[in-house]
Amino acid sequence: MGKNPVTVQNKKTEITLPTFDVLPKHIAIIMDGNGRWAKKQGFMRIFGHENGAKSVRIAVETCGNLGIRFLTLYAFSTENWNRPKKEVDTLMKLLIKSLKAELPSLEKNNIRLNAIGNLDSLPVKVREELELVIQKTAKNTQMTLTLALSYGSREELVKAVQAIADNVKNKLISPDQINESTINQHLYTRNLPDVDLMIRTSGEHRISNFLLWQLAYAELYFSEVLWPDFREEHLFEALDSYQKRERRFGKTSEQLKF
Repeated sequence: MGKNPVTVQNKKTEITLPTFDVLPKHIAIIMDGNGRWAKKQGFMRIFGHENGAKSVRIAVETCGNLGIRFLTLYAFSTENWNRPKKEVDTLMKLLIKSLKAELPSLEKNNIRLNAIGNLDSLPVKVREELELVIQKTAKNTQMTLTLALSYGSREELVKAVQAIADNVKNKLISPDQINESTINQHLYTRNLPDVDLMIRTSGEHRISNFLLWQLAYAELYFSEVLWPDFREEHLFEALDSYQKRERRFGKTSEQLKF
C-alpha cells in the first residue's frame, strides 16, 4: 500500500482509505455466504440477504472513493431461480427496496447503474424499478456499478453464438471474420472492460458460472469472510494482494521490464 492515506466521511464514521500503487480498473465480486451467515445467527436465510445489502453499500462507496472505474456484483444467478419460491420472491422484493433506497446515494456519489443478464425473466416491478434507476443515473461518470441479475455466463455465451450464427446466416459477416472482438460485442458486457480482479467471499474457491469469458486474465482472490461481514478492510486486503501480483498476459517477467 501507498504511504498517503485519505480520510473520507462514511455515514457517521470516518474511514481512512489507503493509497495503492496499482488499482484494478474493473472489480467483480461474487457475494457469497448470506445464507450461512444467517444460519450462524439462528435466523432465516433472508436475514442474511438483508444484512448483505449493507455490505453492498460499503463496497460500492469504498470502490468509488478509491477511484475504481467499474464494479460488477453477482446479485442473482440463473441457477438461483431454483431456490424455494418464498426465498426468490423475498429476494425480488428486497431488490426493489434496495434500488429505491440506494438511488440518492448513487446520485450523490456520481455512480451510474448498469445491469446484465436475462433481464426479461425478472418480475415486471423489478424491471421497472431497475430501468428507472438506470435512467436516472445514466449521466453519472465517477464509476459504473453493474448488477448481474438472472445472469449465467454459459447462457450469455450461447446467446452470443446464436446471434453471431444468425449474422453469418444472413451474410452480415463471414466465418473467417469472427474473432475475439466479435464475441465481445455480442456479450452482455459489451460496454465493459475485462475484469482485472475477481473477489469471492465465504471461502468457496470457484467462479460459479460468472463472467467465464471476461475473467480470462483476471486475478482471483478468495476471502474466508461471509458477505454480510465484508467491510472496507477486507476489500483493502484484496487490493493489497492484487498490487503484489505480476500480470504477465502470457509474457515473461523479463519482457515486462522493457
